[in-house]
Amino acid sequence: MSLIKLAHPDLDSSGFSDFQEILAANEVGYLGKYIDLFIQSLSAIYKDSHIGLFSSGTASIHLALALAGVGEGDEVLCQSLTFVASANPVRYLGAKPVFVGSESQSWNMCPNALLQAIKDRIRLGKKPSAIMVVHIFGVSAKMDELRAIAEEYNIPLIEDAAEALGSTWKEIPCGQLGDFGILSFNANKIITTGGGGALISSDPALIQKAQFLALHAKDPAPHYQHSIMGYNYAFGHLNAVVGYNQIQSLEEKVNTRIRRFEDYRRNLSVVSDIQFQEGWTDSFSNRWLTAILLPEGTLATDLLSFLGSKEIQARHVWKPMHLQPLYADAPYYGDRVEEMLFSRGLCLPSGGGVDQAAIKKICTLIINFLTK
Repeated sequence: MSLIKLAHPDLDSSGFSDFQEILAANEVGYLGKYIDLFIQSLSAIYKDSHIGLFSSGTASIHLALALAGVGEGDEVLCQSLTFVASANPVRYLGAKPVFVGSESQSWNMCPNALLQAIKDRIRLGKKPSAIMVVHIFGVSAKMDELRAIAEEYNIPLIEDAAEALGSTWKEIPCGQLGDFGILSFNANKIITTGGGGALISSDPALIQKAQFLALHAKDPAPHYQHSIMGYNYAFGHLNAVVGYNQIQSLEEKVNTRIRRFEDYRRNLSVVSDIQFQEGWTDSFSNRWLTAILLPEGTLATDLLSFLGSKEIQARHVWKPMHLQPLYADAPYYGDRVEEMLFSRGLCLPSGGGVDQAAIKKICTLIINFLTK
């Protein structure tokens, strides 16, 4: 029995000749035409924005926070229901994350909780230096309200759209709705470069500064001179070959993920108490991962163990950051919706190789488990 993986990449053989070309030309550093071609392809999606490629989505978050002016002792409001990479770069800069809870429709940052957090931190004399909102599993947060709050209080808004390439809010791509946007091309994402990420901004000077910082902040001198501390966050030409070829079929990959989501919804409709991560009518989701909410009284842990015994790689919804030992002392604002989502939420196999037969098998097992 072969393992049905959670988020295996949708890869094909395209790009092999491009690899041969750059290997023959010995162009394996961080410069080359496929870097430019990949950026051009992304720019066709993120029109009127400027894009820099970096070694990971996490690196891109770190750079965005630095460019937003976050520093030692500052506070950053961060969505609690997310992967730890959304929060850790706050600590890299010596700042402190303050976690904000989710709403139950999209499972993303709750505007009411955000407003409460801002007002209370200001009351305590600690106006936040940035807001980090995440579009988890490719479903957009409620961006109109979040943007309005950020603008009212003049706080930079950073979108972690690592999981949301191909998703939109009111037809605007996720990642282009804040002051900075972040993409990830990790091996499990909707397109992959093996590893890598992107930073999106409307300001070309900020992208240029990010690229400067990502190459060790080397001064324009005839020798190796450094006036400020930089990082080793360059994006490789080999990675760009993969990304350029992958993004040509982005629409097809998104449509495939949506079909998988609809197959799950149809097959699981016989259990009326199962809910799906729906999102908003104003949004379009790439359905990177299909996530469900199990009936009350059913723990995701129990079903996970059962599916694992059948060689099916499902996963919990993210454990909220305010419950992580790493951030046990961090402030939190919200109604603890994300704690319920963590307890009853489950991510189902949605990546490459998950066909209709696999989905039917998974759903049959889930139904049998819930109705036994």
